[in-house]
Amino acid sequence: MKGILILAHGSKRQETERILNSLIEKVKSRTGEELVYPSYLQFSGPNLEAGIDYLVKKGADKIRIMPMFLFDGIHVTEDIPNELRAMMEKYPGTDIRMSRHIGDDDRIADIIVDRIASLD
Repeated sequence: MKGILILAHGSKRQETERILNSLIEKVKSRTGEELVYPSYLQFSGPNLEAGIDYLVKKGADKIRIMPMFLFDGIHVTEDIPNELRAMMEKYPGTDIRMSRHIGDDDRIADIIVDRIASLD
């Protein structure tokens, strides 16, 4: 069974959790996957380890992690991969993979254009 973990930075503002939960529901709807769960690096919970633990307990033997980061800073290049290595050791029979971060995607440019146009 596949589990999807959407990983955000986290914030002290609860609005962050509301937005991520809304995105989770949209991903479930678009993919047909039921096992989609949020996690955060800082300030909010569950953290990455707790998110993976949850998915494994729900029966996921394949976990796909989508880091919701625009840039490939230290979180994407070091922090997350280091945590994932530890989780792979904890769950050796589970196929845990991280997708590319959001990055330079034409769809982001479309959103920017839409937001600017909404101001006119």
